[in-house]
Parts: sequence; C-alpha cells; structure tokens
Amino acid sequence: MIAIDAGPGGAMVSARLQRSLGLAAEETVVIADEVTDAGQCDVLLLGEIDRERLARVITPQIRWVHVLSTGVDGFPFDLMDDRILTCSRGASAVAISEFVLAAMLTFEKRLPEQWIKSSDEWRDTPLGQLSGRTLGIVGIGEIGTATAKRALPFDMKVLAYRRTSVPAPLPGITLVPALDDLLATSDHVVIAAPATPATQRLIGEHEFACMKQGVHFVNISRGTLVDQDALLRALDRNQVAMATLDVTDPEPLPDGHRLYSHPRVRVSPHVSWSSQVTARLSIELFEANVRRYGAGGPLNGVVDLAEGY
Repeated sequence: MIAIDAGPGGAMVSARLQRSLGLAAEETVVIADEVTDAGQCDVLLLGEIDRERLARVITPQIRWVHVLSTGVDGFPFDLMDDRILTCSRGASAVAISEFVLAAMLTFEKRLPEQWIKSSDEWRDTPLGQLSGRTLGIVGIGEIGTATAKRALPFDMKVLAYRRTSVPAPLPGITLVPALDDLLATSDHVVIAAPATPATQRLIGEHEFACMKQGVHFVNISRGTLVDQDALLRALDRNQVAMATLDVTDPEPLPDGHRLYSHPRVRVSPHVSWSSQVTARLSIELFEANVRRYGAGGPLNGVVDLAEGY
C-alpha cells in the first residue's frame, strides 16, 4: 500500500497511480491534515520535506520513502532508520539545463538591453557567443550532464569537476581533477553540485579569486554552496562580470538585500526546474520505481543517507 502526503494534489496523484499501476482504491491512502500516520502502508510518497509532519505520518511499517523533489537537503535522515529513501533525480534536469543555456545566451548577447523602443537607441553593440567559450560545471550529476549535453552542440568546451573518480558521463566532457583549475579557465561557471554538509560554502573568497576575470557565474543548485558576501566582493572588483542566481541563501532573500539591487546580478525565485514536463516526470519516476519495488528489483534515485544526496 502507498501513503500519499502530497498536499492538495494528493487525491489527483492517488487517482493517477491507481490508473497507471492498476492499483485498487484501497491500495492508495491520501494523508489529510487530520491523519497522524500512514496506517499499514509500506511506501510513503512525500510532496514536501517537513520534519514535524514526517515524524507524524511515518510508521514502522514504512520501508520506502520517496520525495518528489530532486534535492533532499534538509531531509530528517535520522527518522529513516534502515528505510530506503529515493528522490525524483533527473526529473528537472532538462528544464534546469535549458534555463542555464538561456542564462548563458542572455549574458553573451547582452539581453534584454538589445531591445530598443526608438531610433535614438539604435547603436552598434559588441556581443559575444557561446561557440569557443569554456563552460565549467561544478557537479556533473543529472543536471550537470543535461547542461553539458546542450552546451556541446554550441561548440563550447565543457569542463567538469566532481569529487569522485567516476568517468565522464558524455563524450566531450573533460573532467578536471582540481576545482581551482576549472575556475581559472572557464568563461561560464555553473554550480550544479548537491547541497550537503561537505559542499557548504564550496565557492568562497578563494574560489572567486581563482576565477577567470569577467566570468559569468550561474547557481542553479542551492544558495548554501556559495558565500554570497564573497560573490558581491568579486562582482565589485569585476572578477565576476555577472551572476545569475536561481537560488539564494535564504530563500527568499530579505527585502533590501544587495543581490536584488546589484546591476550585474540576475535573481530568479528558484524556478529553473519549472516546466509542464517536470511534474509529470517526477510521478513517472516514482511509478517506475513502484514496479521495481513490487518485483523486488533495485530502485532508481536512491539517496545515500550518509552522504546526504
């Protein structure tokens, strides 16, 4: 049985799972606010990460918990015991990678400054291009790989840094053993690593000082990976030409924060994942895992509870 704690959309998710998996109505339990636990269910589907709520709904019978999001930072791993935790890893990769490409093109083509309203604004402006530029990706999981896949046809040179010795996921990606080396040679730096205790403030004063002068800095991971004060100092000395931030620390930033007003910072409200396809893929990944679970097979998107991703 599957317990569904997905907020207002729980009933819709339940109906979809019944259709797609051939489940009887009594095999899916939608957890309402007044329900304190998941009854006799052995699978729990979560729409949001909420420690207090998870503590109320999880039962000893639950053997597997799935989170519809990709990131699991903030998840109360201590409540898991020996249970399996999975996430919708990869569901948002295409949407986010397209956002990154749009951000890089916006930087190179100096948009939206090129749109004009009168003849007085008609002028020649030197523009850049992605072809021949070097893209440095910090973290080469699903999102980093999807970004590289879309950058390579633009004739970009793609470098990637990862902490493990796993081979590059695509031909054309050059793995760089030292983060400093990647930062020193990249025209666009994209942060796509997971948020864990090990990656807290991964990019700080030293890393910004290592970056190529005039770099475009993009963060679509989590704000906690970046020392935002160090970023502002790098912007002020023109080490960083522009920062595109879809994530910040905290979220949302308080009114009056300097990142809002800095002329070379573009802040978006953590929407790079958003598309009509992302939500559907998240459910499809869970459905595929339910089939594997029923057959006793290995699950996809398993989270390493010790590593935190």
